[in-house]
Amino acid sequence: MESKRQLTREELLEMESAPKTKMQHMLDVVICFCPYFAAIIMFLIYYLMPDAVQNFNPHVFTIVVCFFLALYLIMVVRGLLNKSYFVKVRHKAPLYSVIILVIMLYDFLTVKTGILKQPFFPCVNTILCAIIDDRALLLKSTLYSLRLLFTGYFIGAILGLITGVACGYSKRINYWVSPIIKMLGPIPSTTWIPIIMVLVSSLFKGSVFIIALGVWFALTIASSTGIQNVDKAYLEAARTLGAKGHQLVFRVAIPHAMPNILQGMTQGMSSACTALLVAEMMGAEAGLGWYIQWQKSWAIYSKMYAAIVLICLIFTAVTFILNVIKRIVLRWQEGVVK
Repeated sequence: MESKRQLTREELLEMESAPKTKMQHMLDVVICFCPYFAAIIMFLIYYLMPDAVQNFNPHVFTIVVCFFLALYLIMVVRGLLNKSYFVKVRHKAPLYSVIILVIMLYDFLTVKTGILKQPFFPCVNTILCAIIDDRALLLKSTLYSLRLLFTGYFIGAILGLITGVACGYSKRINYWVSPIIKMLGPIPSTTWIPIIMVLVSSLFKGSVFIIALGVWFALTIASSTGIQNVDKAYLEAARTLGAKGHQLVFRVAIPHAMPNILQGMTQGMSSACTALLVAEMMGAEAGLGWYIQWQKSWAIYSKMYAAIVLICLIFTAVTFILNVIKRIVLRWQEGVVK
């Protein structure tokens, strides 16, 4: 009996690129519309099932959901006209469907059955109403947090890149700086908050320092590792062609280390976001972290959740932008760096 032969990579790619049958294409289209099926179920439960707790202005939730469904419809229509974009929509459709079902389940546990008790677990509609009602203060807090986040992030990123490149390229600098990194690096930047808040004259400056410290460490380690991993043959070839010291750094070492540097920037942003919220909750006079603490002290949990939702959206958007930059810069490594 012959053993089963494993398919080669070329055969697998050929199978994936083979045209789909009409039935398979129809199934893909149905999957693309799954978020609408989930939304219909959610709306049926939302409007037909009686509320266990009071739900003011229930139509706000419907308007917001319909707005996003309209945006998704534009994506679906574009996908039907563009084959490559259709693949992306088809890939995301199950995820969007699950998100809608999770929202439906949360509403079922809060406003419909009261299993999750009020006011500690407000329904989605209440959170949306809180965002609308307190939009002025939320906007002010968001702008303050963004200002604080990017100020600390860019300072830490610039210093971290300089330190990392210097340590990776120069053994002498690495000899003196490496012990400091090894000693202070593993300590979370938020640990220094009580000391920094006492030493600095401004809470804003102290928060910037805490954020910059975490970003500096992440980017220093990443860029230093990337520079040290540069193939010596590349440097020797560049020297043979007449490249000088600064040319070796900027034209050979840094481009080769760019994947590590961008990865360090992403890790630094994660550290910056954590430090931002902790700093604002512990001593800042504004910002979303301060807003959460303030609303919690007054037991206005709907507004507290509203700020948490905004934080999630902001951090998701920032991470998305960094990933887009990474894909653009590393386009030459497409297929190697995911």
